[in-house]
Amino acid sequence: MTAPVILTVTRDFDAAPEAVFDAWLDPAKAGKFLFKTPDGEMRTVEIDARVGGRALIVERRASGDAHHRLKYEVIDRPHRLVFLFAADPAEEGAWTRVSIEIAAKGQGATLILTHAMDPEWAAYEDQTRKGWTMILDTLATILE
Repeated sequence: MTAPVILTVTRDFDAAPEAVFDAWLDPAKAGKFLFKTPDGEMRTVEIDARVGGRALIVERRASGDAHHRLKYEVIDRPHRLVFLFAADPAEEGAWTRVSIEIAAKGQGATLILTHAMDPEWAAYEDQTRKGWTMILDTLATILE
């Protein structure tokens, strides 16, 4: 059995941990950074922010609509958020786990995002890391 691919991205924010955390679950804010690309048009941002709840985020891109699905496993404001993640097609075996840890750092916050993927997705590790880095950079821009 091959070990899962674990990638981690860390980002400091000039915003309180509560503001960083809340942005992930607020549809108005999430639509400005979560899976948003520079040339895309956000079409759908539906978030049922509760353990067991789901989210659907759809962005229209030149290549077609990109669907992103989440299933929330842990919501511990403002410290921890864990969700299963899948991009279409969202077959049950395609779900991966994303964990977000947020800690106060001075007047701001540090966020550590860990994405655990099945070994079959290893070829997408660099692309996935770049995607999360872009997402966190955009989040910093809208919060700061």
